[in-house]
This record gives sequence, C-alpha cells and structure tokens, in this order.
Amino acid sequence: MAIKRMTKADRPQSLGTYNPVGHVLLAFPDDATARQAMQALYDAGFDADDVLFYDHDEEREQMDAMLPRASQLAGFGYEVTLMRRYQQLASEGCGWLLVYAPDGPHTDRAMDIARHLGARSAVKYHWLVVEDLL
Repeated sequence: MAIKRMTKADRPQSLGTYNPVGHVLLAFPDDATARQAMQALYDAGFDADDVLFYDHDEEREQMDAMLPRASQLAGFGYEVTLMRRYQQLASEGCGWLLVYAPDGPHTDRAMDIARHLGARSAVKYHWLVVEDLL
C-alpha cells in the first residue's frame, strides 16, 4: 500500500486520533523557526509538496477540534497523549511542520534539521505505531 503525501485538507485519523502515516510531525519553538526549518528541508532536497507548515494557532485549533472526538479506545493509547502534547506545545507558540518521510533516509534528513534548529517534538507515524524521535 503506497503512502500518500498529506495536504492541509487531509485530516488523517485512526479511531479519531491524528495519524499521518509516512510523515514526521515536528514542533519548533516558534513559527519563525518552523519556517526556517522548512527552507532547510527544501535545501536538503525535499519538495514543496513534502512539507506542510502549520502555525501555532492552526495546530492548536486542529487538536482542539480532534481531541473531543477521539474514540474511547484511543484514549488508552499513546496517540491521545501525543495530541494533548501537541495541543500544549501549540498553545505555547510552537510552529509545526508535517514532513513526508516514507523511509529511513528521508526521516534521517528531516531529523538532522530538526535537531539543528532545536525542535521540541518529533514524531514519526508508521502504519501500526508512532515513534517518538526526540
């Protein structure tokens, strides 16, 4: 099954929780740093379609809308914990990038930039698990 690049119109979910398979979600200290990271990703070979920017308000609004609708089954899982983390980081002003990283080399390149620019959170979404990278 091919991994699809997300668009801002997509709201990939599993049991009502955020689930962008094949992507890394990165939180940076602020929107400006996230934009700087986006440019660094382009410079590292990622295409414009590979990187989505969300300012802190967009991410907070998305989590505010999704959390109350998450399945009770998901409430026992790590995904809801992550969504609460995202909501908190967004309320603190973090800027966000959703990076298409379907394999190890893409993930490694994204993480090099994330570490260099002080990402506060980095999570890779796989088919059956989510992986904290920081």
